[in-house]
Amino acid sequence: MSGSVGSEDGDVGFQIAPMVDVVFVLMLFFMASAGAQIVALELSIDLPSGRSASTTEQETVPITIDISADGAIMANGNPMDFPDTRELPQLTGFLRANVEQFGGKDPVIVKPSPDANHQRVMDVLNAAAAAKVTKLTFN
Repeated sequence: MSGSVGSEDGDVGFQIAPMVDVVFVLMLFFMASAGAQIVALELSIDLPSGRSASTTEQETVPITIDISADGAIMANGNPMDFPDTRELPQLTGFLRANVEQFGGKDPVIVKPSPDANHQRVMDVLNAAAAAKVTKLTFN
């Protein structure tokens, strides 16, 4: 019989082309699924406990530090240091006293004016670091 591929009894033999196709499809599947793997990360955050504050437990009161465009600094509405002072000894002393008295659990919120000098913001951050403030945020 002309045109027949196999032998007379119908045995075609071992075909390698379909095997290679299946291996490539499996390899493509595993490569695509490996790229879509999601890596679980851990976030370290303090969530509120839901229990009410007891009489021995004090509430945290945020300390707000405002920085104006001219370099004046106000801590909870009280003026601190002169606008041209870089070391900010009054602010450092105020923050250090708060950390010593309340254990540093009161958050410090820095509110710079949009026109405030970036160096002045860094001066405030240096004063907070010198006072060992651990909870600081920007607003």
